[in-house]
Amino acid sequence: MIQRLSHVTVYVLDQDAAYDFYVNKLGFEVRTDNNMEGFRWLTVGPKAQPGLEIVLMALFPNPMMDAETVNTIRALVAKGAMGTGVLETADCQKTYEELKAKGVEFLYPPTERFYGIEALMKDNSGNWFSICQPKPWAG
Repeated sequence: MIQRLSHVTVYVLDQDAAYDFYVNKLGFEVRTDNNMEGFRWLTVGPKAQPGLEIVLMALFPNPMMDAETVNTIRALVAKGAMGTGVLETADCQKTYEELKAKGVEFLYPPTERFYGIEALMKDNSGNWFSICQPKPWAG
C-alpha cells in the first residue's frame, strides 16, 4: 500500500542557479547533492517538511526522454507554462515581502481567494508556484 509522496520533480534550466534560488532565496535545505552515473541528483525541501524531497532535475536526453521531448519541456519551463505546486505559509503577505526583497519574481501579490490568501511566484527557471496562506476551515 502506498503510504506517502516522498519526491516530486521540478525541471530546472540550470541546477547551480536553481540551487541558489531554492536554498538562498526560498530558504529550503539541501537534502541530497550527489553525482550519480553521469548526472547530478539534487534535492531540496522546506525545513519544516523533512519527508519531502523536491528533485531539481536538469533536462537532458535519457531513457525516458528523447532530445525532442527535452527541448519541448525546456521551452515550456522557460516560457513559464509549468505550474508546479502550492507552497504553504502562515503569513502570505510577510512571505511575499521577504521573497520580493530577495528578488523573487511574482506574477501577482497576495490576493484574497475562497481558500485563503495567495500570491503567485516564479522560480529562476520559469516554473510558477502558488504561495498560499490557507483559510482555516470550520470542521
